[in-house]
Amino acid sequence: MKVALIGVGQAGGKITERLARFDAEMGFGAVQGALAVNSAKPDLRSLEYVDTQLIGADRVNGHGVGGDNELGTEVMQSDIQQVLNGLDGRVTSQAEAIFVVAGLGGGTGSGGAPVLVHHLQQVYDVPVYALGVLPGRNEGALYQANAGRSLKTVVREADSTLLVDNDAWHEQGESVEGAFETINERIAQRVGLLFASGEAVEGVGESVVDSSEVINTLRAGGIAALGYATEVASEDSGENIRTAMSVSRQALLTGTSLPDATTADSALLVVAGQPDRIPRKGVERARRWLEDETGSMQVRGGDFPLDSDRLGALVLLGGAERSDRIQEFMERAREAKRAQEREEEKTDPAEQFADDRLENLF
Repeated sequence: MKVALIGVGQAGGKITERLARFDAEMGFGAVQGALAVNSAKPDLRSLEYVDTQLIGADRVNGHGVGGDNELGTEVMQSDIQQVLNGLDGRVTSQAEAIFVVAGLGGGTGSGGAPVLVHHLQQVYDVPVYALGVLPGRNEGALYQANAGRSLKTVVREADSTLLVDNDAWHEQGESVEGAFETINERIAQRVGLLFASGEAVEGVGESVVDSSEVINTLRAGGIAALGYATEVASEDSGENIRTAMSVSRQALLTGTSLPDATTADSALLVVAGQPDRIPRKGVERARRWLEDETGSMQVRGGDFPLDSDRLGALVLLGGAERSDRIQEFMERAREAKRAQEREEEKTDPAEQFADDRLENLF
């Protein structure tokens, strides 16, 4: 699947960098062009695999928007033509989709990504998707409120929004910085493999997934989620039938980017590994199990030839917004917004001394 990537904000830039690097190191050739856009100049300096573009220089002078996603929206709207001009030559005629990548809890990414998606839809005739990262439960009220508003808007604008929950793909007990590194690395690997579907680099599969099946799975719109799991494979494909079932179950039930997202309008199962180790019966059995588990009759399946001694399963869910996790998150975002409003309504302590209802002594 040939894609163009645009990272917005700090998290979006870092994830786009990781995706471009993973694609280059694996030799997949799926990423056709990559651009990172930010209002904070220091965040752009560390990026090597992507081109960079600073926005909002006249408003924030390269210092970022400080978590203010309304200001993030404004600077993207002001500089949108500059950003679209910067995409010339990066969104090539080969690109089959555009992904706008952002952390939804910050300022520039949260506010700017929905604006960018909206304008890209008007310019390009390929699907425009969002890859959004939700803040974890412990990341503070500002991030929850930002992400709630951003998610609501970007889901409306994008053809589909692939969500990654910050609480889903890191190890317990990691430092905050270590957790972000782990999450970014896992996003790059999992989403990078999804992009590479159909771009075989080793051998020829019997039922190779191509980009049209990814696009058709995401056609349901709304929220999408991605699951992944691997196990060591036997050299005999017949012995891998149980392995194919096992990794498919793990990918959906414990390895998704959106915990507890199992009900979907559509789904795609990709089993990756050496072609002679991929069991046809195992793939079909896992696909039928996925139909039962998701409640969808639109479950596609296939394989992805990959030079590895392991068997992996990618599960892509389309139309997964009925997830309990989404409902829980949106309620938390609403509560965070209400808390912010209550805080804003509080009277300045100094104003009580100017209250005319109490007379001065003299």
